[in-house]
Amino acid sequence: MANWLIAGLGNPGPQYEHTRHNVGFWWLDQLAHDLGATFAVDNKYHGQLAQHQTSEHKLLLLKPLVFMNRSGQSVAALANFYKIPLSNILIVHDELDLPPGTVRLKHEGGHGGHNGLRDIIAQTGGKDFLRCRLGIGHPGDSRQVSDYVLSKPSQADRQLILSAIDDSLRVLPDVLSGDLEKAMHWLHTQ
Repeated sequence: MANWLIAGLGNPGPQYEHTRHNVGFWWLDQLAHDLGATFAVDNKYHGQLAQHQTSEHKLLLLKPLVFMNRSGQSVAALANFYKIPLSNILIVHDELDLPPGTVRLKHEGGHGGHNGLRDIIAQTGGKDFLRCRLGIGHPGDSRQVSDYVLSKPSQADRQLILSAIDDSLRVLPDVLSGDLEKAMHWLHTQ
């Protein structure tokens, strides 16, 4: 039976709950709801943890309770404890370079300027993990990025993001079973 670590990235605290930067948390909350799993704070992993067992996999769902740029501290602590290889880690995060409603799966790669990914790569010592990139759009001016990601999307954009979350959750079984190509093909042609 394979252990999988699925981490959704965001910032802790009610002031960030509905912001674009927290769409990774939104995704994990929806998955936990679908699975009937409940999050509980686990200080050993600096986050909220929920677990779910299927016949083939043990899923460890993690919402780091450290700020985005320290996400790797939480992910690495859990991965090290359960001896989860990078190939069995899925990181769900916001993506400025994709419009709202777009979701892309990616294997490996750099951090693309995303501070959460940057810290995960630094703390785990590798970049060979899967990413689920949820489009939030770009404000158009790089000087506005920080305020933009820490603000709430419009109602229309929020609906597009929630729809993308639903689409990506539909292909999760393919991702977990190793059929990434099938998952990517379906998702990227939506």
